[in-house]
Amino acid sequence: MNKTTLRPKEIVQRALKGQETPRFACGPLAVHYCAEMTGVTVEEYTTDARVLSDSIIEYCKRFSPDAVWVSTDTWVTAEAMGAAVRFPGENSPLGGTTESLVTTPADIDRLPPPDPSSQGRMPLMLEALSRVKDAVGDDVFIVACFDQYPFSLACAMMGIERLMINLYDDRPFVEALMEKCFEYTTAYAVALGTAGADMLSGGDSPAGLIGPTLYREVALPFERRVISKIQSQLEAFVSLHICGDSNPILTDMATSGANVIELDYPIAIDKACQVVGPDVAIWGNLDSVAVLAQAAAEDVRSATRELMDTVCASGHRRFVISSGCTLAIETPDENLNAMLDAVRNYTCPAYKELPAK
Repeated sequence: MNKTTLRPKEIVQRALKGQETPRFACGPLAVHYCAEMTGVTVEEYTTDARVLSDSIIEYCKRFSPDAVWVSTDTWVTAEAMGAAVRFPGENSPLGGTTESLVTTPADIDRLPPPDPSSQGRMPLMLEALSRVKDAVGDDVFIVACFDQYPFSLACAMMGIERLMINLYDDRPFVEALMEKCFEYTTAYAVALGTAGADMLSGGDSPAGLIGPTLYREVALPFERRVISKIQSQLEAFVSLHICGDSNPILTDMATSGANVIELDYPIAIDKACQVVGPDVAIWGNLDSVAVLAQAAAEDVRSATRELMDTVCASGHRRFVISSGCTLAIETPDENLNAMLDAVRNYTCPAYKELPAK
């Protein structure tokens, strides 16, 4: 059978469902890399829907990945809620200032109801997603980031240091803010899904800093509620991304209800396959800096093949090979091509070829 019988989008969909595929699915987390590749600044990429979508579409044409990402930074939702944001430089990602929008319970009451059609850059992101969907959505799997789960979003709104103190001194205050964040997170995610995203990706990296007990008590219940809410309204896959070493909470993450767990490079993939079990998909987890950005192309091929060897040996079917976190903008084209070529030319006995259509 010709391995191109299935479209890239179908390969990803089947991989996430644990169905037979002709090869591994591959979807590197290309975000600001797309801006660098097309010669636009990160600021232009972040603030102009046409520039954003055109950069993603050009990346798709140049590299033919199985999946593309519609994302700019982790402050879209916080900005929509009223948080102050700024660019440290035109080629630096937009981020928060030191100003805390929420310092008292009364500040929560002053936050308006969520409206993704009008607040902040949410309309820009929805427009960019629609443009990408129109251009490549029949063939390529589209991941849209809804930024942050409620714990991480609350950290952005209150300031991470203030929130960590209140987590011990006034947990009801923190949880009240998380309730408002839940409203915004789910409204934005559902809007992105309605606009055509195949998978909705949310991050909760600060939740990886509070330890397993607090994670289970505070962050995980809200993650479960967000995922359940999205899944009750959409058929899109939902993922959970926690950067860095999530080993201490990986077992708990697998109980979140997420269809997909996105894993960064510190996680041993054979262990992860055992921990999450056969019903949860894994997306990851090549080192985006030491391997994809800094290693020689042949070393990238070796690392990619080694990762696929490990997944094959584990017998885990629900897997998409990717960078563990977003690609560095300085990633050489030849390294990204080496990763993609290694995937396309790799055969795993567990990945049986499908009958020709």
